[in-house]
Amino acid sequence: MTLDRRQLLGAAGLLAGQALLAPRAQGAVRLSASPLFTSEVPRTLVLLQLAGGNDGLSTVVPYADDAYGRARRATRIETRDLLKLDDYRGLHPSLPRLKALHDAGKLAIVEGAGYPTPIRSHFKSYEVWHTADLRGRGAGEGWVGKLVGAAWPENRDPNLVLHIGKNVPYSLYSLTHPAASFATPTGYKWAGDVASRAALERGGEVCEHGEQELEREPANNLEYLRKVLRDGQASSETIRKAAVRYRTKTAYPDDELAQALRDVAALSVGQIGSRVFSVELSGFDTHSDQKNRHDALMARLDAALPTFLADLAGTEAGRQTVVVAFSEFGRRVRENGSGGTDHGVAGPMFVAGEAVRGGLYGKHPSLENLDDGDLIHTTDFRSVYATLIQSWFGVDAQRVLGAKYPLLPLFKA
Repeated sequence: MTLDRRQLLGAAGLLAGQALLAPRAQGAVRLSASPLFTSEVPRTLVLLQLAGGNDGLSTVVPYADDAYGRARRATRIETRDLLKLDDYRGLHPSLPRLKALHDAGKLAIVEGAGYPTPIRSHFKSYEVWHTADLRGRGAGEGWVGKLVGAAWPENRDPNLVLHIGKNVPYSLYSLTHPAASFATPTGYKWAGDVASRAALERGGEVCEHGEQELEREPANNLEYLRKVLRDGQASSETIRKAAVRYRTKTAYPDDELAQALRDVAALSVGQIGSRVFSVELSGFDTHSDQKNRHDALMARLDAALPTFLADLAGTEAGRQTVVVAFSEFGRRVRENGSGGTDHGVAGPMFVAGEAVRGGLYGKHPSLENLDDGDLIHTTDFRSVYATLIQSWFGVDAQRVLGAKYPLLPLFKA
């Protein structure tokens, strides 16, 4: 077999989909952290993206606002069907278990989450939410990547950040701490083929021109590639074992999101070294037939997320886990002519867990004072991120986000 330098570097990149081959950019600062933990089990964060642009007005419904009834016909949810939170708003009728979590003080609803000068493009708004920066990818690493570099700069555990699903979100992008990604833990295996792994283990063989690869490849790069191999193999073995050994307390639905959260529970309880997990529920781009499609998505969310929290309830891992659900934007106030809604701006975020101080946060956007037909955000979504960074992980949020945002009292004392 021949193996050139390009193949060696490519093999290393297969580990996580985010190759750690470039040195830290000149002038970059490695931040220090001061986590305030009182448990031997570390605090973790589970990010749940509602991908496609969730219609906030069909999730947290302002039923008492006459403007809602005027703007919505085909997509309107009748007051009698809602799960009322107060005399103005109610949850979608397919969210009874989330309503129970709210009533038990374990679900916080942050209303009107968005950002200034909003963008209605999926891709651009996605970048803003995932970098916590209006420049999007031009800002560099994802916000979780920056958090990890600040909180655990010396931690090179390959399981530190995990995404369970098909597409690794940009929020996890890091120059120093690449995320591992897989569809199912039991099927997770380092992706290098047999020949590539063997070549890395041997330290390089003869390349096509006859030179020794060891002579052409700097020793530190070669050692790095060997470490990628060792870490990748050890990581996949650890993850597979934790998933197989786990015995859930609850019955998860046979649903992609529910099974992904079941895997998060297994890996959290298994204590494999992960601090941030990421999962996704897609399908929220409801330009047409929204009523049926959104109803089904709400039912899936209600079946999966509360089951996950119930599974972890009473465990130390459960006490140390918080879930944040978000979408890249909301939908427009007035529905379109196809029984759906088009790309909008602000929408609700959900924060759930044993440590969460449940309730309503922020202010529901006005349905009368609009910006070209769109809701005007009332809470900068980066306030939620800042609260997670500083109040949950004990890291200076300004140093991670590059600016100061008001903190929310989302966590119990």
